[in-house]
Amino acid sequence: MTDEIRAFLLAALTEMKYDVEDVDDDTVFGPAGLDVDSLGLAELAVRVEDRFGVAFDDDEAEMLAMMTLGEFSHTVAQRIQPASAR
Repeated sequence: MTDEIRAFLLAALTEMKYDVEDVDDDTVFGPAGLDVDSLGLAELAVRVEDRFGVAFDDDEAEMLAMMTLGEFSHTVAQRIQPASAR
């Protein structure tokens, strides 16, 4: 599942015009990595929510900038697991 989430994130970032050529699981979304601005992070969160049926509150959305691609993929996967167990 994490691979599917990672692929979705990379595709979404590409659609949003971010360069993902050298991105790996250790790349952060914020200024030290992809440099996704707050509007871009909000859009990415909405895309993930729509695609995977998970939700992020405002505080979590702000934390995305400090997360790596791998951390975010893992977080989304953890939220999907309980939902699919119902």
